[in-house]
Amino acid sequence: MHHKSAFVFLFIFCINVSSFEEGFAKNQSTNIAYRDYGPINATPILLVTGLGAQLTLWPDFLIKDLQENNFRPIAFDNRDVGLSTRFSSQPSQTLNYLKYFMFIPINSEYTIEDMASDGIAVLDHLNIDSAHILGMSMGGMISQVLVAQNPERAKSFTMISSTASTPNPFNGPKFRVTQQLLKRSAAKDDIESRINQSIRLFELIGTPGKNYDTPQFRRNMRAYIERGGDDSGFLRQMAAIIGSQNRKELLKSIITPTLIIHGDIDPLIKVKNAYSAKKLIQSSELEIVGGMGHLLDKESYEKFRLRLIDFLDK
Repeated sequence: MHHKSAFVFLFIFCINVSSFEEGFAKNQSTNIAYRDYGPINATPILLVTGLGAQLTLWPDFLIKDLQENNFRPIAFDNRDVGLSTRFSSQPSQTLNYLKYFMFIPINSEYTIEDMASDGIAVLDHLNIDSAHILGMSMGGMISQVLVAQNPERAKSFTMISSTASTPNPFNGPKFRVTQQLLKRSAAKDDIESRINQSIRLFELIGTPGKNYDTPQFRRNMRAYIERGGDDSGFLRQMAAIIGSQNRKELLKSIITPTLIIHGDIDPLIKVKNAYSAKKLIQSSELEIVGGMGHLLDKESYEKFRLRLIDFLDK
């Protein structure tokens, strides 16, 4: 296993939305890279990313909007991605799915529960007693565990484009989406090839008809790839998801105020998952966003931002 240095680095950077503090939180032998966008005296909101996604994938317009409404966004790289500690096993997605359907235990190098504890480690490192929790896609799955197991640490829970079920060939993404995900994660060396694979993936799971092949997108994706290195953690994170089985009983135990947001044309996690989660989580609210795919683009965000801010302000 590759380890980052055991001591904490703190830097101050200046980006489009604001300055931020950047460092590492420690969860036993795992180092978790985070960014604290501030301001320090605002109400913290922990942003939990999706499968294979770095913290830099959270869009500027979301960070800025949260700050302008007196929230303190804090994002982190899940283990095995970005600047957080990387792992080394080479799982087979096909074999893991076979085990899943045959009820054979799946040996993943870490679990969804481990990833949830990474989020708690970030809050502990920053001396934050409780925060709003917002998780998207796999980040929503991680956040389900975090909130259910640590209700005293969660002011609220917002789940975007996520599910309580384990994705599989019957209820998961369309075949061409899964195929493109695997192509993107398999590309290791050629940055231009990885950028092209990412554009194809975004076209499949994003807003229909939106042009992602722009000079700005290519610049952003190049910086993203250069920061995070290869995507070898993708299959290990997927193994953690498959190995977790489903969390339906867990969702029934969530007592934290919850807002469920989902696009009605999400091709990666179907919208029926949002309706199922609404039935499972007591006192939850549901916002179905028309014309939204799986990605959080500005056009989709504008459709639900007032609902989100009002919910967080309660």
